[in-house]
Amino acid sequence: PAHVPVVVAITKMDKPEADPLRVKRGLAEHGVTTEDWGGEVLAAEISALRGEGLDKLMEAVSLQAEIMELKGEPDARAKGVVLESTLDRGRGAVVTVLIRRGGLKIGDSFVVGKKAGRVRAMFDAEGKKIKEAGLSTPAAILGAEGVPDAGDVLVAMPDDKTARSLAALLS
Repeated sequence: PAHVPVVVAITKMDKPEADPLRVKRGLAEHGVTTEDWGGEVLAAEISALRGEGLDKLMEAVSLQAEIMELKGEPDARAKGVVLESTLDRGRGAVVTVLIRRGGLKIGDSFVVGKKAGRVRAMFDAEGKKIKEAGLSTPAAILGAEGVPDAGDVLVAMPDDKTARSLAALLS
């Protein structure tokens, strides 16, 4: 094993044939032993379809982050990675990003890939309007001047002029 902290999500628990013991046996055969089997790996049995166990998974991730003393920079200039982007007829470029540093707010200027933009609107993973996206938060953003590629980096800029100048240099 690589000796890195792991949190395991045992999925599909809503299926009648779900067998978490078989999964844990398979993990153990590969040197990954869950806490309930005497190991150090946190595990949660979940059903995304029913929304069951997601609170336990989030609790396990939070506990692991606390143990590792992971800290974010919530006040830093936002930086994120594009998960997907599409061109919507009525809304323009819709860019889904995962914020990795800082916080992104409506009105913030940004560069994403080789495109500039300004956040006109943001939506959470459930499609609800939000005013700000913080650390580790996925958000669908409207306001990019084009459709960036998945994996492109989004960086907040101090103003529109800086964002457009940097985007022009990158093009």
